[in-house]
Amino acid sequence: MTNCYVCGNHYDKCFEVIIMGSHYQFDCFECAIQALAPTCEHCNCRIIGHGVEEKGRYFCCVHCAKAEGIKDLKDRG
Repeated sequence: MTNCYVCGNHYDKCFEVIIMGSHYQFDCFECAIQALAPTCEHCNCRIIGHGVEEKGRYFCCVHCAKAEGIKDLKDRG
């Protein structure tokens, strides 16, 4: 049994995520998202879909990017 990296829950069905050599144990996807998903620079929501990026700035959608003055991005199709 392992403890979840985020909530500390001691759970027999935790899963491991390895990102660039760092190992994390989580008891659910919600905790994994809270720990690992980037945050939109405009609305602060976690980006769990494709999102958009411009010069190292991350947004959940083109609408949020435009609200921050980014004009040349398009939603992925």
